[in-house]
Amino acid sequence: MFELMVEESFAAAHALREYRGPCENLHGHNWKVQVFLQGEKLNKIGLLEDFKVIKSKLNDVLAEFDHKLLNDIPPFDIENPSSENLAKIIFKKLKKKIKSINKVAVWESPTAQANYWE
Repeated sequence: MFELMVEESFAAAHALREYRGPCENLHGHNWKVQVFLQGEKLNKIGLLEDFKVIKSKLNDVLAEFDHKLLNDIPPFDIENPSSENLAKIIFKKLKKKIKSINKVAVWESPTAQANYWE
């Protein structure tokens, strides 16, 4: 089995509805996103996927969130823009573009991470 990981980052603000603490207030993060791919077979040149292609597709998804207020972007206009929900949305958007995606990790700080996989 082979596993790949690419990492990119973006900056965005959010406010957690009904949190009952400081994170209910508008605040921002420099989010780090890691995308993991998994597969058993390599292509004819020995790659599971091209890192450049993975990063490009990930950056296309992250551009929707970069330097924005997450609460204003669907589905976060209704759903809470938590790290967990952000990981799920990024995973689902990337799954349409990269079939071998296995997991998405979203870091809202150097010590706080949420993962999503199916």
